[in-house]
Amino acid sequence: MAMMPARVKYRKMHRGARRGLATRGNTVAFGEYGLMALERCWLDNKVIEACRVAISRHMKRRGKMWIRVFPDKSFTKKPLEVRMGTGKGGVEGWVAVIRPANVLFEVDGIPEVMAREAMRLAATKMPIKTKFIARHAHA
Repeated sequence: MAMMPARVKYRKMHRGARRGLATRGNTVAFGEYGLMALERCWLDNKVIEACRVAISRHMKRRGKMWIRVFPDKSFTKKPLEVRMGTGKGGVEGWVAVIRPANVLFEVDGIPEVMAREAMRLAATKMPIKTKFIARHAHA
């Protein structure tokens, strides 16, 4: 089941600005380890789902995972070979707006080596650079 809002007031949204750093959701808040975005992008619901599957498969029902991003922005697209004008295209999909420093996923209840590998598997599915972060930096 693809992630998307249950309902929105307006289906078609403006593109919006993606500049600046993430001011919220930029620390490990729930788990012990996290995956932080280092670039900006629109993260598709399919990508988020692929990452979720990769992490949960590697964890093998141990520990807990939190998904810290949700695709609540729609993007539209016009069909191929359609002339200019005649309004905005139909809703094509849903994305989460990602800025640098956004924490995307968090895990807890597993060893650090396992968390590192799970996050590495998720990072390979991402269209952006990410880094592994821990709540408590080990001295």
